[in-house]
Amino acid sequence: MKKIVVVFSGGMDSATLLWHLAAAGNALKAVTFNYGQRHVRELDAASALCARLGVEHVTVDLTSITPLLGENSLSGRSVEVPEGHYEEESMKLTIVPNRNMIMLSIAIGWALSNQYEAVAYGAHSGDHAIYPDCRPEFAAAMDQAARLCDWREIELMRPFVHLDKGDIARIGHELGVPFELTWTCYKGGDRHCGRCGACQERREAFGKHGIADPVEYA
Repeated sequence: MKKIVVVFSGGMDSATLLWHLAAAGNALKAVTFNYGQRHVRELDAASALCARLGVEHVTVDLTSITPLLGENSLSGRSVEVPEGHYEEESMKLTIVPNRNMIMLSIAIGWALSNQYEAVAYGAHSGDHAIYPDCRPEFAAAMDQAARLCDWREIELMRPFVHLDKGDIARIGHELGVPFELTWTCYKGGDRHCGRCGACQERREAFGKHGIADPVEYA
């Protein structure tokens, strides 16, 4: 058993990660970040999921640095959310510069202050081409930095880094993850839009193994 802080977005990947680590008997805390997203649906989802599993959960307000992160379709307001399948050029509009390093650094600090042994995040192989901070090379470098940033070593866990989102959907289904509580859509609203790249990828992930997606789409 390990004591692990999970970087938790409230999406299907991080929810599956949380359930996966809990099923292995680990002691968990979860941290979610408000970095000025277009909506709070994923923050609400993270809170509901952690309450369901009985995991201590905190939300960190990073909105003071939102203006420093430039214009993009997630934390900016002047760039529209691209629709359709993930394509390199259009989906680059969804990159929030250095987001994972910022979040992981804070999570590592919290873990160290609690005498925890590891931080985990849900990067997967489908993210590699578009999001540089989801690449195995980035995760390996952050793991090395985490081991050097304090007198006590801490590990960066990324158990899904070689899996695709379809495999994550299958694992989550087998673990009984309440996917109806998760939020994926970049646009927010009452229901998932079904048109943005995140929604498209989610639908394809569930379809890969013939699993029904319990969320509603517009």
